[in-house]
Amino acid sequence: MSAVELLQKAVRLDTNGRMLEALKLYQSGIDELLKICKVEEDVAKKARYQDKLREYMTRAEQIKELYKSQISKGQIVDKRHIIENSTGNSYEAIFGKYLKDDVTEISLDEPYIREHYQLINLVKFCELVVLKCRNLRYIHVTTAKDTRDNSEQSKAFASLVKSLKSRSITLNIEFSEHIHDRQIILNNGYVIKIGRGLNYFKPTASRFELGCFDYELRMSI
Repeated sequence: MSAVELLQKAVRLDTNGRMLEALKLYQSGIDELLKICKVEEDVAKKARYQDKLREYMTRAEQIKELYKSQISKGQIVDKRHIIENSTGNSYEAIFGKYLKDDVTEISLDEPYIREHYQLINLVKFCELVVLKCRNLRYIHVTTAKDTRDNSEQSKAFASLVKSLKSRSITLNIEFSEHIHDRQIILNNGYVIKIGRGLNYFKPTASRFELGCFDYELRMSI
């Protein structure tokens, strides 16, 4: 999409309350508009572009600050300690009660999604949120990039993006080498913090526990 299309869509989503998805489009649109602004020789047009850049950059910063404030000022409403080797600690059991139809956007910060079992955990998480949050439209995942040769990560993410798209859900993957915290931010106001993130399960001995599938969501909804 062009800068104009990206930013127009960002504004529409922002207006409809889909701020996480709008933020990503604002950032992409700003990048494209910056490129245009740099090569524009018409002084008047350049000034208009710069005004628009300031406007969109301000709104993007406002959205980021809003989510930061939600995280920092939140009160603990529930706390659960998972005992070593215990059972009954599925994602649904731990935080499923916060996944409701008012959730339209989810942001997941998880540094480690590279090993097979970690990729499986992400798929299982997506299966749960798609099933529980019937109006979900956007999932943003921030993780570290796997730079090893023959990495499974890129193929898994591509397949999952495709599978979610078939359910009218956009999955955006952002890579960061500076991510440490693990948390799930729901746009209904809840922030779920888990010590080990999605990977509090012990790795299974076999890669074939769920089969070597193409990371599609396996559910009928």
